[in-house]
Amino acid sequence: MNLPNKITLSRICLIPVFAAVFLLDCIPANYFIAAIVFIVASCTDFVDGHIARKRGLVTNLGKFLDPIADKVLVSTALILLLVRHETLNVLWEGEWVVICAGICVAVILARELIVSGFRMVAASAGLVLAADKIGKVKTTFQDISIAMLLAGSDFFGLETVSKVFNAIGLVCLAVATVLTIWSGIHYIVRNRAVFQESRE
Repeated sequence: MNLPNKITLSRICLIPVFAAVFLLDCIPANYFIAAIVFIVASCTDFVDGHIARKRGLVTNLGKFLDPIADKVLVSTALILLLVRHETLNVLWEGEWVVICAGICVAVILARELIVSGFRMVAASAGLVLAADKIGKVKTTFQDISIAMLLAGSDFFGLETVSKVFNAIGLVCLAVATVLTIWSGIHYIVRNRAVFQESRE
């Protein structure tokens, strides 16, 4: 197993660590520490891809593991944020915040499932689909949103800083949701030949 794949596996291994730290309230500043773990895990996505391309170490295993690691990490973080409402109600309080966040998370997860299914259809037809640039921007906003919401939930008692982080996180989540819809539609329309191929 080459270095990029080992880095990808390390990201997968960090997911249960992230979840445990997030949920264990006995750990001081557990949300902030969870934010650090999430940021480290997210950064490995850039590192493994960069090394694989630079050194010519792109493998089928890497192509399989990398998107799975990304999706599981982000999905886990988004679901956990919904489980703990206090991570969303730092700046504004009320059920409407959780409801809006829940809708955003549902849209993001639905998009990932749809695109993953679309890629499976393409693969069965022998087609390789290139990554969407809009999708990469969407992922960046998702990562920023999650990191800010986590850090803002427990910023060492500094209420003003927590509220700023929370505001940035919620805005980025909204932007990520819009980009999710846009990138999903753009990705399928751009590769609509997949459906034509499947009918032949």
